[in-house]
Amino acid sequence: MQLIEIDPERYRKRLNKVIFACIGVLSIGSLAISQLLILLIPSPTGSHFHWNLLGVAITAVSVFIILSKLRKHPFFYEVSYVWDLKQALNKINRRMKKIESAAQRGDHVAMHILHFSYCGFRQLWQLDNNTLTINHLTHLENKLHELAETHNVTLDATLYNPSQLASY
Repeated sequence: MQLIEIDPERYRKRLNKVIFACIGVLSIGSLAISQLLILLIPSPTGSHFHWNLLGVAITAVSVFIILSKLRKHPFFYEVSYVWDLKQALNKINRRMKKIESAAQRGDHVAMHILHFSYCGFRQLWQLDNNTLTINHLTHLENKLHELAETHNVTLDATLYNPSQLASY
């Protein structure tokens, strides 16, 4: 995965539209399906919990399938990119201790992974307007740059490849 620049305003507008659409479809779809099931197959005990649960489950699966199909549509470009970025950063985070210790030992690949991770988090936090932890991230980036300078490594986020994580 490569980091790309996206317009934060456009991303937020499209993300809000996707979220509101999902909430609306989940609400209306769940109610409609569960009411239809209750109407077609009434429960003699009067409890319709299982039909309501089934309505929610069917609608949730439908929304997931629809989002998966629409993922490549140009409208979803920014939202899909951020979704992929979060997944990539999550994979790195699961191995962060090993990556950090390898970087401390001078492992060039680990330093590139850390650099990609820090750049990705910075972009993500700026897109989500989460500036509370930027100072901590800047501190980590500075430490990484000092480490890279010590080991004569030129940091480049484009050198990151997800297959590199298998070593850690």
